[in-house]
Amino acid sequence: MLISFEWLKEFINLEGITPEDLADKMSRTGIEVEDVVRPSDGMKKIVVGEVVECVDHPNSDHLHICQVNIGDEVTQIVCGAPNVATGQKVIVALPGARIVDNIKIKKGKMRGEASNGMLCGLDEIGIPESVVPKAYADGIYILPEDATPGESVFEILSMNDALLDLAITPNRADALSIHGASYEVGAIYDRSVSIPELSLETVSGNTENFVKATVEVEDMVPTYGLRYLKNIHVQESPQWIQNRLMHAGIRPVNNIVDITNYIMLEYGQPLHAYDAEKIKHLTVRFAKQDETMVTLDGEERQLIAEDLVIENEGEIVALAGIMGSEAVEVTEKTTDIILEAAIFDPVHIRRTSQYHNLRTDASTRFEKGINQSDTLVALDAAAQMIVNLTNASMIEKPLIATQFIPEIKEVSTSLSRVNHLLGSQLTKEDIHKVFEALSFELEWNNENDFTVSIPPRRWDIDIEADLVEEIIRIYGYQHLESRLPQSSTIGILTKEQQLERFTRKKLEALGLQEAISYALLTEEEANRFAMKHGEAVNLDLPMSQDHAYLRRNLIQGLLKDISYNVARKNNHVAFYEMGTVFDKQSEGLPKESFHVAMAMTGQQLEDTWNQKGETIDFFTLKGIIENWLSTLAFEETINFLPTTDYDMMHPGRTAAVYVGEHLVGFLGQLHPEMEKQLDLTNTYVAEFDLDILFSLERTGIIFEEVSKFPSVTRDIALLIDESIENIAIVTAIKSAGGRFLQSVKLFDNYQGENIEPNKKSLAYQLTFQDKEATLTDELIEKTMEKITKVLQEKFNSIIR
Repeated sequence: MLISFEWLKEFINLEGITPEDLADKMSRTGIEVEDVVRPSDGMKKIVVGEVVECVDHPNSDHLHICQVNIGDEVTQIVCGAPNVATGQKVIVALPGARIVDNIKIKKGKMRGEASNGMLCGLDEIGIPESVVPKAYADGIYILPEDATPGESVFEILSMNDALLDLAITPNRADALSIHGASYEVGAIYDRSVSIPELSLETVSGNTENFVKATVEVEDMVPTYGLRYLKNIHVQESPQWIQNRLMHAGIRPVNNIVDITNYIMLEYGQPLHAYDAEKIKHLTVRFAKQDETMVTLDGEERQLIAEDLVIENEGEIVALAGIMGSEAVEVTEKTTDIILEAAIFDPVHIRRTSQYHNLRTDASTRFEKGINQSDTLVALDAAAQMIVNLTNASMIEKPLIATQFIPEIKEVSTSLSRVNHLLGSQLTKEDIHKVFEALSFELEWNNENDFTVSIPPRRWDIDIEADLVEEIIRIYGYQHLESRLPQSSTIGILTKEQQLERFTRKKLEALGLQEAISYALLTEEEANRFAMKHGEAVNLDLPMSQDHAYLRRNLIQGLLKDISYNVARKNNHVAFYEMGTVFDKQSEGLPKESFHVAMAMTGQQLEDTWNQKGETIDFFTLKGIIENWLSTLAFEETINFLPTTDYDMMHPGRTAAVYVGEHLVGFLGQLHPEMEKQLDLTNTYVAEFDLDILFSLERTGIIFEEVSKFPSVTRDIALLIDESIENIAIVTAIKSAGGRFLQSVKLFDNYQGENIEPNKKSLAYQLTFQDKEATLTDELIEKTMEKITKVLQEKFNSIIR
């Protein structure tokens, strides 16, 4: 939420405090200020001009030649805005001016006519297009008639004001108003807040004589009040109201709608105005299934039975707490209005807002909570403001269909308890000073125990822990001493946590960087690369269709990360991610599994002056995985077997990874069609189920003394069918090699000239060693004969 510094100063003395100081202090006491923005920053030489003459351009059918009084002279400016006319006060960017996006304005010619500057719309001087009044959305902005030619527009548009961008968390919705923010600032600086008393100007009468109201669901609407105002003159709001609304992110509409929004910003209480001529009897009720209404945004909405609505004699005129209907909106023809203020159940407002994908400033406040003691006060404040600005007549007695009067909550604790929880040494005086700054009433029951009365404006405070939090954030976190916790319990990591941390360190040591991806995807993305058959878990109320399903794999998120990098010319990327994947169950909650995934593209080593770079391939990723898995030291052997089970993977460059008989993951290259779809090349991925992997038995790494007896190597080459896998040959050699065979290494794989079709030549280096004696040639030769025989009989191979 954007809070105006100048607006705050109307309720609290901020002398000697800069917006930047305030932002820093608020961020350190519980409400983060993300930024301090002055709309005029970066712009200059933008002044008020008066159009004294406007004629059509002789060489254009849409340009106008304007003579503009800029204070000390009249200058010529060519303008293409359709709404420019003689007599207007306009925004002029002089030659040398800087407007939005640091664009510099220069003198020039347009279709042969001199143009000494530019007439600007609000969006061209930094006001977001979404909040520009619709009347000026396609043209220049018309300033008030009392604007003086030559003066800076920044003062007129309040663009020198500092706007504090507050990151409001759900528990601090009280700060979604100027009043709430003022109390927060007052507590931080120990300065009193002054909220002026309302003085209503009314005419005799009773609102019930003009409109009726019924609340059928009082538990959902504990307060519902109406005020009737006559002789309204609907027009544009004064400039100062428009400025405050635009700087808060709200588009000005007309003086009535703007005042309801202004009071919402000031009090935090959403209001709604109806054209009284079209209203007879308002009824607050639940919608009937499949009823329809057209909201103010022009959308026809099909309602459900859980929606709270407001009906007028059979016609739905508002989606309660969210948005009104086009049929009863206030227009220029409106003469009498009905103002509505209410408390609506936050749960139902949230459900309706999510179901219809319709979030408004009003729904945001009702969802998070409002000051329930100020609902009717805000109604009176808005009515009086309309009287002041339009000379309208307010009917004396409002219509109060339901009214909830919140009780003052009392929360108790003790000085010793506070100091125990905080590890502090606060005194009674410190406690008293904190609650005095917060404007909370404090009563000491004895020297240790005290009770605090919580005003309704702070509905987030309910329990002792809330009081303690208020004490320390106002007293100052910086005053807490750093101490180690006193405990006799020594914390240890579980086996899974140890292996998880080991895996992170290992993968990072092997050159991968950790990435964290979004867990919500489309249904197609969620099901890609899944290691098990199943279905993705869909959300009941997704924020968007692109984020409607929980992921069943981590690879898809990493591929999005790689695509993002490659699109920005960061072509050499190696990522890993650890996280949870979800599978739908026939009953109950989804099954969660903990996975790790890897994704690589580009070069492993880049080209340098003394060596050519190495492009990532299947064996690059396989080597990383082998290194990682081998250091986990499983009891069973690790095998890589070809697989075609994954549609999104290259059918000839994908392997399933087994530890013994357990499928733990897979790796390989993306399918060419998938690479094309993502605009990638040469991309390799892998994913492993860590729940399975970490559940397997491990021997641990066993360190042995280096043998003093020499090792012996022998080579063996064989001609074999190309369909026979390397792992099968290695397994056969090891089984026949006996206890002295230490390792089997493939060092040559040849197919081509002088080799029969469908055959391949493989060459292996075998290493033998006896840790207790020197091996004899006779023993080694006998072992080699045994290995040769096994290979010939089992694979019908030819020993070369």
